Amino acid sequence: GHVTLDDQSLKTQLDVLIDPLGKPIPFSDIVGDKAAKAAQEKGSSPQDYAFALKVNGQYHGQKLAGQGKIGGLLALQDAARPFPLQAQVRIADSSVELAGTLTDPLNLGALDLRLKLAGTSLGNLYPLTGVILPDTPPYATDGHLIAKLHETGGAVFRYEEFNGKIGESDIHGNLTYVASQPRPKLSGSLLSNQLLFADLAPLIGADSNAKQKARGGDSKQPADKVLPVEEFKTDRWRDMDADVEFTGKRIVHSEKLPFNDLYTHLVLTDGVLSLEPLRFGVAGGKLDAQIRLNGHTDPLEGQAKLTARGFKLKQLFPGFEPMKTSFGELNGDADISGRGNSVAKLLGSANGNLKMLINDGAISRELMELAGLNVGNYVVGKIFGDKEVKINCAAADFGIQSGLATTRLFVFDTENAVVYIDGTANMATEQLDLTITPESKGWRLISLRSPLYVRGKFIKPDAGVKAVPLMLRGAGMVALGVIAAPAAGLLALVAPSGGEPNQCAPLLEQMKMGKAPKTVKN
Repeated sequence: GHVTLDDQSLKTQLDVLIDPLGKPIPFSDIVGDKAAKAAQEKGSSPQDYAFALKVNGQYHGQKLAGQGKIGGLLALQDAARPFPLQAQVRIADSSVELAGTLTDPLNLGALDLRLKLAGTSLGNLYPLTGVILPDTPPYATDGHLIAKLHETGGAVFRYEEFNGKIGESDIHGNLTYVASQPRPKLSGSLLSNQLLFADLAPLIGADSNAKQKARGGDSKQPADKVLPVEEFKTDRWRDMDADVEFTGKRIVHSEKLPFNDLYTHLVLTDGVLSLEPLRFGVAGGKLDAQIRLNGHTDPLEGQAKLTARGFKLKQLFPGFEPMKTSFGELNGDADISGRGNSVAKLLGSANGNLKMLINDGAISRELMELAGLNVGNYVVGKIFGDKEVKINCAAADFGIQSGLATTRLFVFDTENAVVYIDGTANMATEQLDLTITPESKGWRLISLRSPLYVRGKFIKPDAGVKAVPLMLRGAGMVALGVIAAPAAGLLALVAPSGGEPNQCAPLLEQMKMGKAPKTVKN
């Protein structure tokens, strides 16, 4: 037989051809003995497959083609006996395979299916299902779908004990979707035993242009931009609520990204998305973030509070020999808010504060090369030459206003010199404008007689020597009275480090009292 469906409002036109099979196919031949036995144990044996079908057309404006098998047409009237379904369907770039049963088919009572999904991005399922999922690398999942379609609070779909891959990361979990009012809700928990860090990039539009195009992204990252410009799809956020926990037990990464694990609790309520917490294990420490994005406003309003504690320097830089015996740590705090529909716009309009403290480290041109920082290599070479230099403390305090991060205090106290950094990082234009002023310690003379500059685009800044003589920057800051307050604020980040004295404490105490740090002893 031939069945057609044309629904202009849903942009759906389907042509279905139904033909009898040569002979009925037992239910167990399609779903397997285990699934067939489970169906029988529920009290009623499913019918055999009796008809083949082919379908072509459009579904919600997306090209559709597929084939499958169903039970006998007279059996549609038997509400007590499960009606068998089997299909392989391709819709746009997504494929769906299912096999199982429909209970009370004339009234669409319930579904019990093995369901496999695959495609270029989970985000592309939204036009087909109405379920808001993030943009991802290519994915494939295999699980058990149970649906009760006439529940009082709305139809309930449970995708249980599914396994799969997203990019190169494994994924497992249980999800429940309830078609409730005023908005449907997705809830559940997800687990990845081995999470590839690069597979997280599409969540914020940080994957390559080629990968964005492959998953259907409509923006292109400019070649001269570092901050992701792809916009969040906030128009979808009010279509569904969500409450989902995700755990990444082990993160696979390059040595430049020493992330160990991940946990987050995502809640979406009437267009407001929160990740509270978003927690990473990093280099033996923890990065805790509280992120809230309000999709009700246009542009989006975003707030983020980040706390970095106990990042071990020897784990941050495992390939740098002088750091392997260091007890040093990195600690930091950030509190920022902004408006914009992309990461670039949010940071380009941001207001807030950023503080960071590093104790008991080392620096050299070799370290800059390991980090891939050509400008850093030049600056370190100009100040210290080719030798390794011990860092007693590095302290930074930035104020951020309308996307412009300005140094309140940025100082490196090393065994040979105190190095002051002044200037701005403009996140709206992605421009650096920094002046670096070293001051020798006692008899440890450095050859540089002029300050250095770092200017230009984030992606490729330029560095050089300013055509002015060195000034005593530390004494000047004391005279202006601008170091005491930032130093006092940074003292809160000082933490015990492996039983060793923290070199930042005496430095900041001196600066808190309004004294330049040149007299700090090594």
